[in-house]
Amino acid sequence: MTRPTAPPAAPPEPRFPPVLLRRTARHKVAGGVCGGLGRYCDVDPVVFRIAVGVLAVTGGIGLIFYGFAWLLIPLEGEEENEARRALSGRVDGAALVAVLLALLGCGLFLSMLGNDGTLAFSALLSLAVAGAAVWSRRRTTTAPHGGPLDAATAHAVAEAPPEAKAPPTPDGPSWWRDPIVKDGSTGPVATGYLWGPADAAPGAAPFPSERRRATPAPRPRGPRGIAGIVFLLALVAGGLGTGLSWESQPLGTSLQTGFACALAVLGFGLVIGSLLGRIGGGTVLLTVVTTGLLAGASVLPEQITTRWTRTEWRPATAAAVAPRYQLGSGTATLDLSRVAVPPEGTVSTVAEVGAGRLTVVLPPDATVRIRARAGVGDVRLPGDPVNDVDVAPDLDRTGTLAPPAGAGPAGTLDLDLAVALGQVEVTRAAS
Repeated sequence: MTRPTAPPAAPPEPRFPPVLLRRTARHKVAGGVCGGLGRYCDVDPVVFRIAVGVLAVTGGIGLIFYGFAWLLIPLEGEEENEARRALSGRVDGAALVAVLLALLGCGLFLSMLGNDGTLAFSALLSLAVAGAAVWSRRRTTTAPHGGPLDAATAHAVAEAPPEAKAPPTPDGPSWWRDPIVKDGSTGPVATGYLWGPADAAPGAAPFPSERRRATPAPRPRGPRGIAGIVFLLALVAGGLGTGLSWESQPLGTSLQTGFACALAVLGFGLVIGSLLGRIGGGTVLLTVVTTGLLAGASVLPEQITTRWTRTEWRPATAAAVAPRYQLGSGTATLDLSRVAVPPEGTVSTVAEVGAGRLTVVLPPDATVRIRARAGVGDVRLPGDPVNDVDVAPDLDRTGTLAPPAGAGPAGTLDLDLAVALGQVEVTRAAS
């Protein structure tokens, strides 16, 4: 009695290495980071490029991420990254550019620490992109039945073989086309195919495929580009958003409304373009630029208004000096030359201009304590050189101006002057 033989074991499936996170050297824009992330997560690299561009202009987080990713992720076909190569003394241009991007991003991030709205937007966008990348990565590494996808299947999906090509035409010589004659050679007498389709009539194509090649079918047209329509709609939306809020809102809020409307239209256009397969580089660039303009409008001070006016305040007595003088946008003059501060008395006031110029004229015989600030602009005090204009950010000058020699007894004038964008000029009236 023979024993039943066990069925032969199936040959082991070939094992392929998993897809590794590498920077791509093909179709790269800068360092190939976004292309490598797209291939690793099975996501269109345009998504990562848009996210990095937006995060770069809204707080510098995108530059920090891209710089460190360029340093730490090796290039495809290499095992050593730029950081290890730089630490070993082999510094090249790529490592220097990556370090420069990271440092620039750190500077922008530190400058945005006081803007909670921009940082919150950057954090939410970073979490959304990271979540989408993780979900896509899990989707590509999961089998249809819900289990993990083996390395062979993952490699087959990532590296699909080329499509099979059609065999050559039967018009040329062939051993099975020309049958063997008695002497062992192939004779010129053609008796037709030994098997297969029958011979075609003279002058006709031997196969239907030959006839189709003679009259190729027209190529189906793809979806038309929508970049022009999206651009026009974004302009209309931005103009309407800014125009409707121009009279009732400050300049920064009005610009934010317009840019937000335009960005919403561009984002909708990117979604439609991704579904149609027609995401243009111009639309992506315009989206990044609009995001940068929106971030710039969000940091404008609320004091800047949309109307440019000219104002002059002339209090006649110390009691008439108001505690605060404010102007949104324009030219303001605070003339205190007629104010007589009583001896051993103190008069305090605050003058602020959002954007423009603030000129203060001091009494001829009073001691003045000044604190003058300019967000971006210039501050000029008595005694500064003539025509010396130094525009700089975050100017803050304090000092005490003593009365001129020979002046009578007078009190003290305490001034707090500020302009967000423009110039502060302080002069003393002639006695």
